[in-house]
Amino acid sequence: MLTSVLLRLTLVGAEWVLWVLVLLSVISVALIVDRCIYFYVRRIDADALGEELEKLLQAGDVRGAFDLVKGSEAIECAVVAAGLPALRRGATACGEAMLAAKSRLRPVVDARLSILATIGSNAPFIGLLGTVLGIVKAAHDLAGGAAGGAGDPNAVMAGVFEALVATAVGLFVAIPAVVAFNLLQRRVRNTMANVDSLAHLVLANVRVEGRKAGGEAPLAPPAVAGRV
Repeated sequence: MLTSVLLRLTLVGAEWVLWVLVLLSVISVALIVDRCIYFYVRRIDADALGEELEKLLQAGDVRGAFDLVKGSEAIECAVVAAGLPALRRGATACGEAMLAAKSRLRPVVDARLSILATIGSNAPFIGLLGTVLGIVKAAHDLAGGAAGGAGDPNAVMAGVFEALVATAVGLFVAIPAVVAFNLLQRRVRNTMANVDSLAHLVLANVRVEGRKAGGEAPLAPPAVAGRV
């Protein structure tokens, strides 16, 4: 009973698997474009920013340093802008504020990359499933089906062709997804490395004593710049 039910399911063929792979391909392309745009609009020259911050902080101009980073959508700027207002409570508070901002923004930076990784790692297996289904259908057609008799060679070859196409499409979906995932992960690592570098630069150049300049208004908390 169970065997006959499963046989009927497998004889559907690999066409539905191909449609699943097409859908996964569309999702993969959409995710790649989304993440590329996300990182593109938040790109900065971290070295130049670090030099400017160092000059301002060595001169004791915390307000100028805050104004330099507060309006940027870059993750690096958002983390630094979260720490500078805490300088009035000391370097430790500043470091903790930047660490908290980094932890809060990390999931935003990593958003949807796990979906891309899942597509890249599973698309070949989905294609392989289509291959198996196509071969089963071809073997069934070769045996003449339930009615018996000689199988149609054209139908058998069509089933084998469908099976091979499923494998090829699975690889076609997986390879770009894996390549894009690796490149985007590298960008995430570089961004987090820039965050750490700028945070250490800020802490290395602050002077807690005398930081409260007369008549200077408190620094406003920065707006969150980590929109997904």
